[in-house]
Amino acid sequence: MEVLIRTSDVLNRIVRFTGKLFAWLSVPMIILILFDVITRRFLVLGSTKLQEMEWHLHAALFLMCLGFGYLQNSHVRIELLRERFSPRLKAWIELLGCGIFLLSFCVLMIYFGVNFAHRSYVMGEVSSALTGLSHRWIIKSFIPLGIFFLLLAGVSVACRNIVYLFGPERLRKEAEAHAPELHNPEEELAQVRLK
Repeated sequence: MEVLIRTSDVLNRIVRFTGKLFAWLSVPMIILILFDVITRRFLVLGSTKLQEMEWHLHAALFLMCLGFGYLQNSHVRIELLRERFSPRLKAWIELLGCGIFLLSFCVLMIYFGVNFAHRSYVMGEVSSALTGLSHRWIIKSFIPLGIFFLLLAGVSVACRNIVYLFGPERLRKEAEAHAPELHNPEEELAQVRLK
């Protein structure tokens, strides 16, 4: 159980670092969008490359921050039902959801995503627009890469919930302290206010 909690901590750090690093893509994306809007409005210029770069940055930002968002518990949940559940039942639901849905989805997405990006590289795929960006395989490579970090986040959450459900008392408390998925939103807000 000690190994599981340490594995969860290491994976947490990796996914959080990656998410925070790629969150900086929002800065060049905002600058590109502003530049594109201003030049379209006042100079009546439009650039297909700029528009494609905007959605490439947006896709990379979204995909590389998926795992971080999952660790932060910022994805959609049905709180009306969930808030009435005990932390133990929440841990079981999270563990089963990770094992049955998230991890299997990630493995399939990585498998097919690598093939998708590889085919694009081999074909030398470029934009369908004449003045668009080349090397379409680069953005397609972010699909399996981003899903890989989501997979790491899922393994981290699964390890943490296994420790919470089956581990010794001292490790259970540590697992619960680092598991936002076991708390209700009101409890999380109260903890933030105390800090």
